[in-house]
Amino acid sequence: MANNRANVEGDDHVVQEEAAVSRSRGTIWALISVGAFVVILALVFFFFLSKSATDGKPNETPAQMEQRRQ
Repeated sequence: MANNRANVEGDDHVVQEEAAVSRSRGTIWALISVGAFVVILALVFFFFLSKSATDGKPNETPAQMEQRRQ
């Protein structure tokens, strides 16, 4: 197995190649997961925000709504 040098807080440590690769792979996976969560949360937020901003007739004035109710 090949060895790599990992720099941790200014100190070089000899680690196995698998350990060095898996640590960076785990960090990338975590960042992608957090990014996907934020994107999904933003989509859900804007979907519900846009639905709550309109009642199906966004161009109707309050006076027209009142006439329709009577």
